[in-house]
Amino acid sequence: MTTTIAIIQMHIEFGKPETNRQQAIPRIKEAVLEGAEVIVLPELWTTGYDLSRFDEIAEPIDGPTHQLMRDLARQHHVTITGSIAEKDQGHFYNTLVAYDPEGHRILKYRKAHLFRLMNEEKFLHSGNQKGNFTLNDTLVAGVICYDIRFPEWIRTHMLNGARALFVVAEWPKPRVEHWRNILISRAIENQSFVIACNRVGADENNEFGGHSIVIDPWGNVVAEAGNNEEILLCDVDFTRVEAIREQIPIFQDRRPDLYE
Repeated sequence: MTTTIAIIQMHIEFGKPETNRQQAIPRIKEAVLEGAEVIVLPELWTTGYDLSRFDEIAEPIDGPTHQLMRDLARQHHVTITGSIAEKDQGHFYNTLVAYDPEGHRILKYRKAHLFRLMNEEKFLHSGNQKGNFTLNDTLVAGVICYDIRFPEWIRTHMLNGARALFVVAEWPKPRVEHWRNILISRAIENQSFVIACNRVGADENNEFGGHSIVIDPWGNVVAEAGNNEEILLCDVDFTRVEAIREQIPIFQDRRPDLYE
């Protein structure tokens, strides 16, 4: 049984949450009309990296962006995920959330690895919880951008039973080949689907690379966007993971006694 996933590869207006919310709504509705059951939005899709203004534009976990995602998920009976600027007790986080078709929040993952090249460590606190959640009875995981450069963190989620890795990002264009190669490696070494959403466009300091991508557990690219705004649709059969993991049983053949 397949799940139809829509990756919304979009430009993000710098520091303009309401503008970004409004531009996402018709894209989400279009994805629903195309048959999407899961909709993936980029990293910090309402604010971009306007970190110095997070005291003004970040929001609590029940803020307007969360209400919108919840309402759209429930209205269209889909799962919606993406990361937002979270404000909590005076601290700021880059937080990935997901809402199920009933509008329940099924994921709140705060980015674990802060990216110094974009000054995250100066403005944000890192999270310390894993990003596992259940999608249509399948355990999956969600992480944010720079997290994928830490294979031990991704493997931690897979050892907990995840069958797919969802990634949201604002990955710069000059390193877009790193993006592709790292994601393919994470798929192969974990025998897992990778569903990754990157933004396009530019802000005051960076140009972003797009190339949102879906990769199967053999490392084959099954769908990939270019570097413009688009909705990337793909059908994913999560049950393939078990057969592939049985064929080459890397999880059974691990030697954790050697990995200290």
